Amino acid sequence: MSSTDAPHTAAVPGAAPPQGPRLSPGESARTVRLPGLGLVVRSRTSPRPDAPPALYVHGLGGSSQNWSALMAALGDRVDGRAVDLPGFGHSPPPDDGNYSIAGHARAVIRLLEAEPRGPVHLVGNSMGGAVSVKVAAARPDLVRTLTLISPALPEVPPQRTALPTGLISVPGIPALYLRATRNWPTERRTRELLALCYGDPSVVGEQARAEAVAEYQRRIGLPYFWDVMVRSTRGIVDAYTLGGQHSLWRQAERVLAPTLLVYGGRDKLVSVKVARRASRAFRDSRLLVIPGSGHVAMMEHPELVARAFRDLLAETADRPERTDTAVRTDTPAQRTDTAVRTDIPDTAARTDPAVRTGIADAPAGTDQGAREDPGAGSGPGGGDRGTGPAGASATGS
Repeated sequence: MSSTDAPHTAAVPGAAPPQGPRLSPGESARTVRLPGLGLVVRSRTSPRPDAPPALYVHGLGGSSQNWSALMAALGDRVDGRAVDLPGFGHSPPPDDGNYSIAGHARAVIRLLEAEPRGPVHLVGNSMGGAVSVKVAAARPDLVRTLTLISPALPEVPPQRTALPTGLISVPGIPALYLRATRNWPTERRTRELLALCYGDPSVVGEQARAEAVAEYQRRIGLPYFWDVMVRSTRGIVDAYTLGGQHSLWRQAERVLAPTLLVYGGRDKLVSVKVARRASRAFRDSRLLVIPGSGHVAMMEHPELVARAFRDLLAETADRPERTDTAVRTDTPAQRTDTAVRTDIPDTAARTDPAVRTGIADAPAGTDQGAREDPGAGSGPGGGDRGTGPAGASATGS
């Protein structure tokens, strides 16, 4: 069992944020209470009574608010809900203090099972992308399609700009950073964060910046904030080093759902170079590369992501829904590697087809396995770090 998969005691069990989430017009929010877990869920109900369900999963330091722009852009096509993962946004810490990738995946599965809307269009960003891969691999009956925006899949070597955030997992580093930056105003911390997450931070307007500053200040004031950030970052690093059938790349090979991959050409946290490997790993993939985008394309270029998602919906509309909870195929499966096209030159990119052999699904939330050789494509520090040692993320990562 991995070090982060074992139950922990949360720093402040049951502590809840003092106020509800800030909602965009047309959104609502509620808390779904499960044994040992409370999840705040943001909703945007589609005007179409037959709209299929979608669930959005944010990244490290993020929240359901990261999805408001994309949810609005897709409101006419899907019935959207976005979750605040345990300890993030306005969800309180889980009673067991488990912030591993597997722990977050179990929380998402429990939410989907508690709200039986049928298989969903699952959308994840960064750490939420890794969580979504685990969900889709373990429970194909719950996932109709999978959309991954800069997913936190292991890459070696990681981008140098991603390394500082990985240091959050090192004991003593957060305290050292706080001492070194104790005189920084919240505005500066927010500015640094936006520069890290966006390809072009100037697209964030004055009001949005002010709201980001306020949200940043709120989060770092939560008594459990650093515990959640440190444990979640360690969970990512731990997942990156897992080998064998439980490595994230092996999990990707097991995904049966049609998959849309979105990468940003200016992403400082997840290298666009890993897009080709990701496109080969998922057996039924399409790849969209947005040259000017950073780590949070759904916030920076929601219209392009929405267009690609609509193309995915149109392409898969006539496919039957999966009802199997465990799928095994013993013969090679031919991937369908379709490019997503947009009206912006050089926005879409495709990779060569590849043949993959189906692998039996692992139980949800299993994190055992041999450690991968770092030279084989795993390692700490890369992928999902949209906060840097600065900590709170008003944009998510």
